[in-house]
Amino acid sequence: MRLMTGFREAVVDLGAIAANVTHLRTLIGTAHLMAVVKANAYGHGALPVARTVLAAGADWLGVADVEEALQLRAGGIDAPILAWLHDPDVDFAPAISQGVDLGVSSARQLRQAADAAAALGRTASVQLKLETGLNRNGVHEPDWADVFALAAGFERAGLLSVRGLFSHLSNASPSDDADAIGRFERGVRLAADAGLTPSLTHLASTAAALRLPAARFSMVRIGIGLYGLSPFEDQSSHDLGLVPAMTLRGRVAAVRRVAAGAGVSYDYLWRAPEDGNLALVPLGYADGVPRQTSGAARVRIGGGTHPIVGRIAMDQFVVSVGQVDVAVGDQVVLFGDPATGVPSATEWADAAGTINYEIVTRIGNRVPRNYRGPEQDAPSGIDLTVTQAPDAPGPEG
Repeated sequence: MRLMTGFREAVVDLGAIAANVTHLRTLIGTAHLMAVVKANAYGHGALPVARTVLAAGADWLGVADVEEALQLRAGGIDAPILAWLHDPDVDFAPAISQGVDLGVSSARQLRQAADAAAALGRTASVQLKLETGLNRNGVHEPDWADVFALAAGFERAGLLSVRGLFSHLSNASPSDDADAIGRFERGVRLAADAGLTPSLTHLASTAAALRLPAARFSMVRIGIGLYGLSPFEDQSSHDLGLVPAMTLRGRVAAVRRVAAGAGVSYDYLWRAPEDGNLALVPLGYADGVPRQTSGAARVRIGGGTHPIVGRIAMDQFVVSVGQVDVAVGDQVVLFGDPATGVPSATEWADAAGTINYEIVTRIGNRVPRNYRGPEQDAPSGIDLTVTQAPDAPGPEG
């Protein structure tokens, strides 16, 4: 890995992301794979990640909201995109104009999409989200028949096309997920009875895609797995054949020798048990380093890992390195691929009492994302200059 040019950065390995896509496509085997790049690709950078996953074989992109989709379009991404979470007063016209599929969760949203399409003189492509037990967004089951009938009427009028049906699992238990799968299958049948012929059905995110073949349907939505992180407590990234893509690192900004009893940072949560060396690292909770990992997380400096001591501040934290000699400018790795001997994002999540999804996604904008892999040197032969993705998927056959 190249030398740092600043004192904080997130290095994103696009080659690892490409390899993860290839591995998951082979393992799961569905006709279509949606790469979820919402929230700036879980903190990894939406545009470079989008180019990478499309070149590696994903044929759909998933985002939360229309603005994220339009940013991808502005960056030259022409692949099919689904956006599924909308402001109550959203203007769907820009998305329809840019060929973005709209995830629709209510009769109101369906009418908004049809009205926008009518005003534009175009046909909106929508995918109906069904509520199957998670109790978030999605068409409530008692409303399915009415919404399907409304959608079928709008299709006949040429205002919209229902390209897909989808939902989401809770991952709460096998029985809960089995119940949700059954509900979704009922919804698919009811939609067919209403005259709808969607070409896509999708329910599974990474966890279900890997462990629940019955939830795969025609497409899976892969999020955390793209980035090389495991969604499971009982299997690591390595166990799943995935490579973590993000390495968060900084450089030692100052070194101090302190005597036994010296306090460190706000509130003196930690006092030195003996004389020793402290290293200051210029990353803090403004950069997404969880404050709740104060005194619990570890970092790698040189050949060893060392504990963060004292309170993590907005811009900095302190590491106790004991009697180890460190110098200003030495590299500090907070997390990355544990196969290289550094802490993992999952270890940081455990220290923070959260999940690895949050650890990578919360890394702030002040931390530059620096990329290595196909987009820079194309070691795997993937040409990421091609932003024209395959045509939107047709009917299953």
